Amino acid sequence: MTTTKTKVKGFFTVKNDRGLHTRPATEIVKCASTFKSDIQLIYQKNQVNAKSILGILMLAAGKGAKIKIEATGEDAQEALSALIDLATANFNIKY
Repeated sequence: MTTTKTKVKGFFTVKNDRGLHTRPATEIVKCASTFKSDIQLIYQKNQVNAKSILGILMLAAGKGAKIKIEATGEDAQEALSALIDLATANFNIKY
């Protein structure tokens, strides 16, 4: 049985004032971990696993940062959509 590996790309812009600090990073990891696909976040020259909280924090992405998402796997499109929706909802954080 062969499964098709889909690769999709997208991006989101960090809108919250404090950037990708611990709380939004935690929400990203929780969201990304629900998918089987390999999900990478890319900012400037850094590429990290979206399922790694330390990796996301190492991006040091502030407000206005444009984060590229690359997802590869059978549920890549769903993963991409879920992360973009999460970013649009300000990572479910109320300030």
